[in-house]
Amino acid sequence: MRGKRRRVLVVDVGGTNVKVLVSGRREPRKVASGPTLTGKQMVAAVRKLTPDWSYDVVSIGYPGPVLHGKPVVEPRNLGPGWVGFDFRKAFGKPVRVVNDAAMQALGSYEGGRMLFLGLGTGLGSALVVAGQLAPMELAHLPYKKGKTYEDYVGLRGLQRLGKKRWRKAVADVVRELGTSLGAEYVVLGGGNARLFDKPPKGTRLGDNANAFRGGFALWKR
Repeated sequence: MRGKRRRVLVVDVGGTNVKVLVSGRREPRKVASGPTLTGKQMVAAVRKLTPDWSYDVVSIGYPGPVLHGKPVVEPRNLGPGWVGFDFRKAFGKPVRVVNDAAMQALGSYEGGRMLFLGLGTGLGSALVVAGQLAPMELAHLPYKKGKTYEDYVGLRGLQRLGKKRWRKAVADVVRELGTSLGAEYVVLGGGNARLFDKPPKGTRLGDNANAFRGGFALWKR
């Protein structure tokens, strides 16, 4: 849009809440999500939440694998009806969809080779190298004792292990994945990152607001 700055609506879809922010605003808004939320319901909820916001384009952080800007697997912690859904038609605006962890990773990046791990309902992951974003799907890879990485450091792991043992599990996963992927540093984001008083060695705590920064940045690339 020449001669006019694009106003971007960023939609961060999580297993507990959908959070939104538009260019020029400081305070995000949110609406509950949950295990029955469909793509169609999400769009309707966002439109109902933002009747007084105007925007030109939309960025969506999606909690699952995305290929060529489209969800390719239904979200594990939400309802069905996301794969194949026409977000552009539903919003009536151009839409860019990326993995939610990738969006927060992009907003957290400060150079070099960075691994981002999103500690929320599940486990999000992305690698950024020399400014190039590489969304990853590490959550459901086998980890140990017949369980996945997400089983240990996602919400189910927190509930099963308790806070103290969960923190140790996160530190172990950070060390293993950071070393395997050659990360210079690891950023821990997502809602449960706040459960650390002091982040594990070699990490820093991200800010959930970085998801919005990443969503705005998607339209600058």
